[in-house]
Amino acid sequence: MSTSSTFTSVSEALATLEAAMGFLAAADTTQMPTVVQAQCLQTLERMNAVKTAARARVLAAFTSAQGYHEDAAYSSLTWLIHQTRITRGAASRHVEWAQRAVRTPLVIDRLARKEVSESLALVSCGWADKMPEAMRDKALKILLDAAQGGADQRDLNRLGAEMLERCQGDSPDQDPEPSFEDRAVRLENTLGGAGVLTGDLSPACAAAVSKVLESLSAPAGADDFRSQRQRYHDALHEAMRRLIAGGLLPERAGQPAKVWAHISLADLLALDPGGVVTREWITRTRGQWAAARAADSVAGGDGGAWLDGADATGFACDASISPIVTGDVDPSALEDLVRLCVELAGYTPRRRAGGADAGRAADAGPLPPTGRGREALEQAIIGKAIDLLSGPGGLASFLRRRLLSAKLAGPSLPLDVGWSENVPAGIRNAVMIRDKHCRWAGGCLQPAAACEIHHTKPKSRGGKTSVKDCLLLCWYHHHVAIHREGWTLVLNPDGTTTAWNKDLTKILHSHSPPARAG
Repeated sequence: MSTSSTFTSVSEALATLEAAMGFLAAADTTQMPTVVQAQCLQTLERMNAVKTAARARVLAAFTSAQGYHEDAAYSSLTWLIHQTRITRGAASRHVEWAQRAVRTPLVIDRLARKEVSESLALVSCGWADKMPEAMRDKALKILLDAAQGGADQRDLNRLGAEMLERCQGDSPDQDPEPSFEDRAVRLENTLGGAGVLTGDLSPACAAAVSKVLESLSAPAGADDFRSQRQRYHDALHEAMRRLIAGGLLPERAGQPAKVWAHISLADLLALDPGGVVTREWITRTRGQWAAARAADSVAGGDGGAWLDGADATGFACDASISPIVTGDVDPSALEDLVRLCVELAGYTPRRRAGGADAGRAADAGPLPPTGRGREALEQAIIGKAIDLLSGPGGLASFLRRRLLSAKLAGPSLPLDVGWSENVPAGIRNAVMIRDKHCRWAGGCLQPAAACEIHHTKPKSRGGKTSVKDCLLLCWYHHHVAIHREGWTLVLNPDGTTTAWNKDLTKILHSHSPPARAG
């Protein structure tokens, strides 16, 4: 079979590729003879190697040309996450292969020629990366030749370990180059809000951590039935608490380091139990709370812990509580609101028509705006509805001040101070809780702790310091995309964001408008 290209354009090749993969995905595989199934699996694995090589080369060129800047992304990694809709882990692997396309093109050539699988190529690269820099290319070629010749993962591990030992033995008198390969720590959030801490500690770090854990993990008495691992966990928690409470951490975005804890109103009300309706509301709200917590484990959020049940009760006893009321737009109510506003404003055929057609036009009923006019009207309605309910004495204010007992309610926070040199802590906290991460319309998952408060309308042009006029932006989208490259970002009344570049050739939306009722 010839491997020469018969395509006249990239678009033609991509269309053929999609058609071929679509055919295989839709085929009735149960009717295939096993020999054909085996042929499919072997061919698809070879094609996976070719796909990895092609993606690596395209992504390397795209990164070199900084093509991601056209969509106001600050790296090819973030562009992949938001423009190709993949996870951060998958995007990181793609970027790593693109870097190898520049750094070690030999492995990309072998993949493109289907001489080695992607997984064995990755094992080979992993061992080559451990070698002294002068030996890496030679070691990689030896490993790839072995893989092409039939070596499996175990064979490659043996060969790589032997070469590494010989390389280190050839230069015993040389001082090793500074390296950070012996250290790494990774903290991941689970869907339940807990954390998984893994890592490789350097000898000095391991000794320090061991001393701290041993010092703080002593049993609390004869009734302390915690295992050593459980006591080590609590010791680590106590060490971090003391570090934060002692004021020994640097400020972030001009604010002292604090541990945030999100506790649902359901659990706060459980401290002051009510009737049957309250308990039913608690059950429903806890489901919504669990969904928000799961989403926050992926997005990163503001770094706060999500607590419920006994954990929330214990934390709330000594915590300084600042109630913040948030809500969701109900799209089903927009239809009636638009109709009422249209009638109230007089946008009807009766006002528009004249002469002989006036009577027939009047019988046709109201004629609401369409397209962009309707979208603008919907956003304005939502904004005014929020103003109506959130003003002095409004519903949100009442909920913040009166729904909970005096012990839990706390002071009502100012959400709008007009012009201000600085963003007050109350407004800053409310914006962080609402946004959770960078609100760039094209998508950005920088957590709240790494973001800054941005005024959607500059203070120099009369912009207010208020929750509805501020949002979170990471340093890149705040200082580079907006203030240097001239992008404009607006926060819509329905909570979405829209951005456009200086010459209006790119318009980004955080997500599609809500579906219409009916």
